[in-house]
Amino acid sequence: MLNSISSHGCQVHFNEKSYQELNSHLEQKNYSKVFILVDANTHAHCLPVFLGKLEKAYDIEIIEIEPGEEHKQIETCSQVWSVISELGGDRKSVLINLGGGVVTDLGGFVGATYMRGIDFLNIPTSLLAMVDASVGGKTGVDLGALKNQVGVIINPLMVLIDTEYLQTLPPNELRSGLAEMLKHGLIYDEKYWKQLQSLDKLTPEDLDKLIHRSVLIKNEVVTEDPRENGLRKILNYGHTLGHAIESYFLQSPEKTKLLHGEAIAIGMIMETYLSSELLDFPKEKLEDIKATFLNYFDAVDISREDMETIIGLMKFDKKNAHGNVNFVLLEDIARPKLDVTVSKELLFKSLEYYKK
Repeated sequence: MLNSISSHGCQVHFNEKSYQELNSHLEQKNYSKVFILVDANTHAHCLPVFLGKLEKAYDIEIIEIEPGEEHKQIETCSQVWSVISELGGDRKSVLINLGGGVVTDLGGFVGATYMRGIDFLNIPTSLLAMVDASVGGKTGVDLGALKNQVGVIINPLMVLIDTEYLQTLPPNELRSGLAEMLKHGLIYDEKYWKQLQSLDKLTPEDLDKLIHRSVLIKNEVVTEDPRENGLRKILNYGHTLGHAIESYFLQSPEKTKLLHGEAIAIGMIMETYLSSELLDFPKEKLEDIKATFLNYFDAVDISREDMETIIGLMKFDKKNAHGNVNFVLLEDIARPKLDVTVSKELLFKSLEYYKK
């Protein structure tokens, strides 16, 4: 059995232990109403599994939102707040967020703000949400195409990670979560990075242990720096370019949308190239990192004109200060360096490196 992980008073439980803890909590708290937030996909594929794990009958209301990053907006929150209110939600209600990162980010924000805060807990159903959104307490929504511009840092009561839900995911969604796991290896643990390079040899039990390790890594970082004043910034490796690429593809009607992990994978290749140019990151490791990501993710066509707009979008990155775009780069695997500024010319060179 995988040990539970404590994160700022929030317990992260795994697999069967999740439901033991949940049932015990629901019985103890005797909530006036249980709201379950889902999107259309998790409503169909995950909700029946979840409801089958509840040991008692509760006054349950299901609230469904549209799936996809483009719906992670304040308008969706308004709709959910209104529905909770119309269905008689009060301070003694609980909100259970059952879904990927959009559902847990947005649902966490709704729970944290409805009537100035009701109890909420998260059940991440995508690999990305399990390893990325499960700890750290970040909630919120996008502002148009700009990622995560509005929100609060607040922990759910508990997080339940049940890897059975991963069986409902298409392969591209699984790969999207893998990108964040690979990032955890690159910024924190070279041995873990090497394990993830040979996923084809792993069993489902191995994957459970790797997910647990990813949550532990992220938890160690956010426990030391909950408000992102220093160390926590290392989690943004690959995200300065990656988020801007993701936003650009989200707002361009002629482009095929990229999943978060697909965009971050590109960001990590380009930012590792920047690391080799500015911080002498070892060239042979750079080549190995590029080959690993291109083994898992298809190359994406990004033109020089696209890159001009992407660079413009980077000014909205939350790590920036005093008008400078600040990067997290690597001196070596597991040796990140914060707040590195990069010239525009070098950014174009990183694109050329990605494309060649």
